[in-house]
Parts: sequence; structure tokens; C-alpha cells
Amino acid sequence: MILVTGAAGFIGANFVLDWLAQSDEPVVNLDKLTYAGNLQSLASLQGDPRHHFVHGDIGDRALVDRLLAEHQPRAIVNFAAESHVDRSIHGPEDFIQTNVVGTFHLLESVRAYWSGLDETAKAAFRFLHVSTDEVYGTLGATDPAFTENNPYEPNSPYSASKAASDHLVRAYHHTYGLPVLTTNCSNNYGPFHFPEKLIPLMIVNALAGKPLPVYGDGMQIRDWLFVKDHCSAIRRVLEAGQPGETYNVGGWNEKPNIEIVRTVCALLDEMSPRADGKGYAEQVTYVKDRPGHDRRYAIDATKIHRELGWKPAETFETGIRKTVRWYLDNQAWVQQVQSGEYRQWIDRQYGAKG
Repeated sequence: MILVTGAAGFIGANFVLDWLAQSDEPVVNLDKLTYAGNLQSLASLQGDPRHHFVHGDIGDRALVDRLLAEHQPRAIVNFAAESHVDRSIHGPEDFIQTNVVGTFHLLESVRAYWSGLDETAKAAFRFLHVSTDEVYGTLGATDPAFTENNPYEPNSPYSASKAASDHLVRAYHHTYGLPVLTTNCSNNYGPFHFPEKLIPLMIVNALAGKPLPVYGDGMQIRDWLFVKDHCSAIRRVLEAGQPGETYNVGGWNEKPNIEIVRTVCALLDEMSPRADGKGYAEQVTYVKDRPGHDRRYAIDATKIHRELGWKPAETFETGIRKTVRWYLDNQAWVQQVQSGEYRQWIDRQYGAKG
């Protein structure tokens, strides 16, 4: 079996759903259930004996030690992280505690567990750490895309905390021999995305008749990766990646934010037109840019394609159409997230721990 941390979050939930759709290998899901952790994203697995959920923190050494001893995982996939740049600007301490201190405690537990395995199990074990392209900083308009050899130049408390966690993971490989893998991905989008991020926020606000807020001039460029492509890349790295290596995962889809917003508006015009016959693009509103907003990210995903044979299955055009369709078809999920009902359910089930 495998242990997946942060598996009630956006990417983690998609990973678990895809994993169990393709394999009968059980998953232990450890998630703190902060605001972005939503077990309703995994509702289809209710009663499935292959999915074992544990409410807890990666920084809880006693809990993690017990889970490792009890379940004896052959691999750990670490998604657990605070991940929203705006929130890191307003409240950086949570990002330090989870992304830096939490990762340290998790690594300590894993190191102790791994050290006690027999030689065959030790050689087969993997710790896969999921990170972000934001650790590399920002790019100029004509700079080449980020490769795995780019220096780290994080510009927000979020990206700095992820950079620190990446360095810890690397250090545990070089110092202790822990067989680690690191993936640095570009902007994900797709089903179950918490509606504070750009694409789901635009969909939800458009349908509600609210303004569509675009930072600055809207020309911040990102590389967009459909979440299920990201999940397939992680599975491939876990299967065949070389311990100690880093793999950049991107969608080969560099686009400015304003183009993303207009694409979403055009798809909504087609799939769910406004009652007044006007276009959703009329709701676009430019707002003051956020502090330290990186201008451009771009991932060069050549290494993972060359060494592991992975490439994304979706183009941006196919992925964004699937995403808009999913949000239109899953309004109940969106409403529960917006209303906080999912949090109330968590509080009833687990107490106000998140």
C-alpha cells in the first residue's frame, strides 16, 4: 500500500481517485482537513476498503510513526501543503508551520521507518515530494522555461516555504540516503479545485453574476497543466524515477491570465449562456495587482519526457472544456464549498481541528 498526505486537497484527491481507478493497491490518506481539504471530493470512495482516511497532521510525529508501523507503506506521496499565494501574503506563519516544519517532522518519521526496513524493502521504498514551479521565481518575457537546473529564487512566503521543503527533501537523500523523488509542477486546473484559484473563481463568479477580478493588466503568464495529467506524471515518477532526482511537470501551455479568463467566458457563453444574452466577458474587472506578483512561469518538461516517457494527454483546449463542464455539472459540490457546509460536516465528524 501507499501513504498519501494531503489527499483530501485538490491535486491529492484527484490522485487518489485516479490511483484507485487504475489499481487495487490500497491508499492510506492522511489529511489535516484545513479549509481546502474536502472529503466530499472523495465521496465516491465511501465504503471502499482500498481507501483508509486518517484525520491528522504530517507534523504529528506520534501519529505518523503509528501509521507507518501499522500499514508498512512501500511509498509515500507528499501533497500536504498550504498552497495559496494570497493567503501566504496575509498569513505566512501557517505556511512555515505546514510546509517547512511539517515536512521536517514527516521526513524524520519516514527516515526512522525506512531505516528499520529489510534491505529489499529499503531499496524498493520511495518518498515522492510534490512541489511547485514557483520555487524558481519569475521569468522575463524571452527567458527560456524553467529546467530542473534553474536556481531557486522564490518571491512569496508560499514559494519560499516550498523551496525550504524541497531543500530538506534533497538533504535527507544526500545525508541519510533516503530514496526521495521531487516533482515541480506548473499551475494545475481541473475538477475539485477550491474556488479561490483563478479558473474555478472565474467560473463560479461568472455564473453568480459577480465581477471577474483580474490582477493588474492580466498579462501574467503561467503554464497550465490539467490535474489528471499531473497525476499520471506522479504515478510515472513513482514507478520509474531515479532516487534523488527532480522532475519538472508542465503542460506546455503558456498563457496570460486574461486569455484564460476570456476562454472560460467563451465556454460559459456556449454551455450556459447569460439570461440577458450578453457575454460573460462583460463581468471582467481589473483590480490592483498583488504584492510581488511573479510575471511569468514556464516549465520545460523535456526531462520527464526524455527519461520516463511522460507527456500530457490534454491540450489546454480539451482540458479547460472538461473543467468548465465539470463545474457546471457539479454545482452542489461548489455550493457546499462556498457555504462552508463541508467544514461543518468535518467539525461534526472530527471536531474543530482543521
